[in-house]
Amino acid sequence: MPKSIHSTQPPLKFIPQQFNPFILQIMRWLLPVVLRFSTRPWLPAGIIEISATNVETLAQLYQQFQAGKIRFLIAFRHPEVEDPLCMLYLLSYILPKVARQQGIKLQEPIHSYFLYDRGMTVWGGNWLGWLFSQVGGVPIRRGRRVDRQAIQTARELFCNGEMAIAVAPEGGNNGHSEIVSPLEPGVAQLGFWCVEDLQKAHRSETVVIVPVNIQYSYVNPPWSKLHGLLTKLEADSGLETLDQSGSNSQPEIYYQRLCRLGEYLITEMEEFYRRFYHQDIPKTISIDESATPNEILIARLHRLMDTALQVTEAYLGVQAHGNFIDRCRRLEEAGWNYIYRDDIADINSLPPFKRGLADWVASEADLKMQHMRIVESFVAVSANYIQEKPTAERLAETTLLMFDLLSRIQESTLPGRPRLGLRKAMITVGEPISVTERWQKSQGDRTLTRQAVSELTKDLQTALETLISN
Repeated sequence: MPKSIHSTQPPLKFIPQQFNPFILQIMRWLLPVVLRFSTRPWLPAGIIEISATNVETLAQLYQQFQAGKIRFLIAFRHPEVEDPLCMLYLLSYILPKVARQQGIKLQEPIHSYFLYDRGMTVWGGNWLGWLFSQVGGVPIRRGRRVDRQAIQTARELFCNGEMAIAVAPEGGNNGHSEIVSPLEPGVAQLGFWCVEDLQKAHRSETVVIVPVNIQYSYVNPPWSKLHGLLTKLEADSGLETLDQSGSNSQPEIYYQRLCRLGEYLITEMEEFYRRFYHQDIPKTISIDESATPNEILIARLHRLMDTALQVTEAYLGVQAHGNFIDRCRRLEEAGWNYIYRDDIADINSLPPFKRGLADWVASEADLKMQHMRIVESFVAVSANYIQEKPTAERLAETTLLMFDLLSRIQESTLPGRPRLGLRKAMITVGEPISVTERWQKSQGDRTLTRQAVSELTKDLQTALETLISN
């Protein structure tokens, strides 16, 4: 993760995809090692097993694609940063094996173009942009109302590219294997555009979207390391560690500690915003009298998240609109416009006075955006997620989100998440959804098309939620 920004930066330019089969092959060779032994601070990995179900469906789609019968998009869940590597493993190792077993002949490259957040090169380094471009990646600025170059490139690849295209419709990872964040409409819209482009070219391919779920679990429940991490977070927060002797594998004890730590942190952050940002946060919260302590805590968390976003919105001059995810996206783009200056032709040619002002603006924007980054980590937290299923996985996910919060506040450079244990990834391929059929029912009518895009987005959300293994 980068250190805090103290000076203005060159613009974040579009990085054209330049697919290189040789670089892809090197990635494939290194992939098992990277998944198992990665030491990158933003990629804890430790994945020793990846399995998949219903891969035959994906193999058949690739066969039809290569025969010129369909165009398709892979809409995959994005709970963790490792998801793209798991998808690459699916296409590089599992899919070819299943195709051979089923007697389905596929031609290389068995791969896909993909969209990725342009901000990943900010966190990971410029080398990452080069690597992604070589393996078919297209960068997109998530917060831009219209990232025309990225959208046009994705649209062209979907319709005319030599491979399928993969997109995470959630737009970002939420840290929860068993919660699907609200989907953005871009995937459905790309599907409808692809049908329109094919119709204009008098081509007969059918357009489909295939949902794919990725879910993680620990090989062995990491109770000991989870206890150690919670103990560290309690100490860093100034809380006395509860005596947990003899209860190292009792989920309810960890749940109690998480609730206690969460309530303490919320209380401290509420006072922080009251005192230093002059925010009017009442000591009590208006909520139904029948609300459980959990529901009250989540209501306070959401109020705190709203307050944090308002602080950033006030500085950047952004109107609050939409859900937490929408607001975070717009604030990210607005903040980047203050840091990565498209309006400055040559930063180094600025006179010292103007350069100083530009650096001042960039530094302050980066600092204000940290409020938004904290909110971004908690957009999927709910009142009943752990209660309804107190597994080691769900407890670990929530604990790691709290680790992210404390790390952002304590460090100018995030140290990277600790690895609690070795994990398995389970990939489930869903049934394809025909976009062509929906387009045919709405063609020529803009109102019907907008409704069809909305309905397709909802159906895709339902499909992804259905694929989650309980």
